[in-house]
Amino acid sequence: MKAFRLDELEAERAANNGAYLQFVREHTMSVGLYALDAGETDPQQPHRQDEVYFVVSGRASITVGMETTQVGRGSVVYVPAGVAHKFHHITEDLRVMVVFSPPES
Repeated sequence: MKAFRLDELEAERAANNGAYLQFVREHTMSVGLYALDAGETDPQQPHRQDEVYFVVSGRASITVGMETTQVGRGSVVYVPAGVAHKFHHITEDLRVMVVFSPPES
């Protein structure tokens, strides 16, 4: 079993000065913590993997393809592989759990 505490993951991510911390990598999936602060720009490009976002905290909009929605704590968003997507209008520091399947390369 692997078990994690969100506060410890956030501290590790911040200590490594990165927006993304991958903390699980298995044959069929990977999981990470993605962080964007209020007002920040999301630099993402489309991924080759399907992904699911689970918003742990914060508020923002996300555009996936041609669709836009507001997200906040508890929101879950599925993004198909190859589809352009970005978080924007980030009004509260955003912390998002990201699941990639297959694992992000």
